[in-house]
Amino acid sequence: MEEKEMVGSLLSAANWPIVGQICWVLGKVMNFIYTMLDGALPSDTGLVGISIILYTILVYTLMLPMTINQQRSSKMQAVVQPEVMAIQKKKDSSIVVGLNLVKKQEADAFVSSGSTGAVLVGGQVIVGRIKGIQRPPLAPLIPTAKGVSLLIDCGANVDARPNHLVQFAQMGSIYMENVVGVKKPRVAIVNNGAEEEKGNALVKATFPLLKACKDINFIGSIEARDIPAGYADVVVCEAFVGNVILKLYEGVGATMVSMIKKGMMTSLRSKVGALMVKPALKETLKAFDASEYGGAPLLGLKGLVVKSHGSAKSVEIRHAIFQCEQFKEEKINEKIEEFIAAEQKAQAEAKTEEK
Repeated sequence: MEEKEMVGSLLSAANWPIVGQICWVLGKVMNFIYTMLDGALPSDTGLVGISIILYTILVYTLMLPMTINQQRSSKMQAVVQPEVMAIQKKKDSSIVVGLNLVKKQEADAFVSSGSTGAVLVGGQVIVGRIKGIQRPPLAPLIPTAKGVSLLIDCGANVDARPNHLVQFAQMGSIYMENVVGVKKPRVAIVNNGAEEEKGNALVKATFPLLKACKDINFIGSIEARDIPAGYADVVVCEAFVGNVILKLYEGVGATMVSMIKKGMMTSLRSKVGALMVKPALKETLKAFDASEYGGAPLLGLKGLVVKSHGSAKSVEIRHAIFQCEQFKEEKINEKIEEFIAAEQKAQAEAKTEEK
């Protein structure tokens, strides 16, 4: 009994605010473990030592989720730290100056074909996120057989979580409905099969959340081969998958144009045929040219930031500017902000009713 009282006094003797309360709780836990062992084991088996071992295992297990989150945050910090440092050091760079103009509302939008990392980090650090937005995604329009689809995310959030993808779907639906004019846009998540049970851990965890989301028109999974056919208006994925899809689009498009041109110049007959089909072919190839649809807006920021390709030509920059104009006219940021605020209010009311 003396041992038990000693253990309790060691762990609960602190009288400091907060610290004393924590020590009191930990002392109670230690006493509980010791009491349970005291009733189950002989007194000469080193009860204090066994209690300390079990107590350590228990505390470590309870702290494991925080340890995992800490490791994840450390990895994220290691990725973004160089970009943050670059922004802090190069205060006169075009990216920092442009983003500050948007923050001060001296500019309506900022279009950049500079460093993607600097634009992403600067957009969040300088311009800031809309309240309630967890991760702003990059969302370019990509050509399809039925017009265009929104690919979200294509490079901003490699370590996205299920709740992030749900927000991507919601913001993407607002964008497609108001900017492109698609009523009740079809939302699909990129997967390696159409069945609900397929996919990696992220897709499997996200699927039921999207399915339960009443404010989007979720149609299920979409395979990569069905994206160019236009089976979905909003194509949801995490950044790694999205970036692979986007780069493959660009590569296949450029290769196809090169092969068609080469094939048309192989003989006199092909050259004559090329002259006949040139007008129709030119329109078709133009429709599948990604540069015709501007850049990728970083959705969920307090201001409009658009990232264009590093090798963008004047055509893409021009379309990106037109894209910004339409974005501002339709007040997309305001609509996203209103939607998120309404959703948070509904969630708070639901929690209150449960209590």
